[in-house]
Amino acid sequence: MRITVLAGGVGGSRFVRGLREELRRRAARAEPLPGASVPPDRPTPDDQVSVVVNTGDDVWLAGVRLMPDFDSLLYALAGVNDAERGWGRAGESERVAAELREWGVGWPWFTLGDLDLGTHLARTSWLREGLSPSEIGERLQRRWPLGVHLLPATDTEVDTWVEIAEPTDDGRRELHFQEWWTRHRASLPASAFRQRNITEARPAPGVVEAIAGADVVLLAPSNPVVSIGTITAIPGIAEALRATAARVVGVSPIIGGKVVRGMADACLAAIGVETDAAAVARHYGARSSGGLIDGWLVDDADAAAVPALEASGLRAHAAPLWMRDPDTSAAVAGAALDLASALHS
Repeated sequence: MRITVLAGGVGGSRFVRGLREELRRRAARAEPLPGASVPPDRPTPDDQVSVVVNTGDDVWLAGVRLMPDFDSLLYALAGVNDAERGWGRAGESERVAAELREWGVGWPWFTLGDLDLGTHLARTSWLREGLSPSEIGERLQRRWPLGVHLLPATDTEVDTWVEIAEPTDDGRRELHFQEWWTRHRASLPASAFRQRNITEARPAPGVVEAIAGADVVLLAPSNPVVSIGTITAIPGIAEALRATAARVVGVSPIIGGKVVRGMADACLAAIGVETDAAAVARHYGARSSGGLIDGWLVDDADAAAVPALEASGLRAHAAPLWMRDPDTSAAVAGAALDLASALHS
């Protein structure tokens, strides 16, 4: 089975790790040789799972290029991430960040860990040598056995900027997404999100092919507006989703009317979508009516929405969606795969 996932940062990382674990477990159960076993740490084949990663959160800072969502997936799948914070590297120090603050360089409220900064410096060096973000992504993945293949959604810089309803104290009406999200914690009411250069952007090499050649496409429980929304806004990607022969299943990032993590509710409010599992499904839309998905997985807390979703042309199913640990994350991924299988039957 060839699987392609569209994903953002922390939620996407947890989901993809769960998917990798679920595939390992299914492979172990299906081992054809009597008495043989699959080592629990054996990765799935890299060509079985492709992950198209949001690049709308990317930013230039202190002279280096940051790709936060790509790096979150990279670190999490490599097992070197800071699991407590949910982002960055484990065992970090922040001496360089402290020194940059003394020089007044960068954003004092956006800390770059020393190990993390090493990744950004390597990326920036390769960019200056003429490599593309997707070529750099290939290099970064060689360091660790991830068990999946990561693809930046585009090689074009499509940084997200937030138009806010009221000007800031210094009169600005537009902020980089990272400033709105990290510094202000999405507390400034947003009126629009704009990805610069999005109309000129094209899918990175391999992205359309991964969607077209998949048996299953999964939309991770990532931010529907600035993560999945940015990916599908890149010309050619939504069209590939609508055209693929694969079954496309989305996993709700909303449970019981609340966001699972982060401030996606502030993003949804800005585009007029209710913070509700069924509302997000309708936002994506059924492929049978020109939308993006065939199936939608909701939490048990939202099971009452299943009949109405199915009446709208979506195959829906309820299952526990809280990803608290490897077991629950694998169970969520398994439920998404099972829904995709049901769509094939």
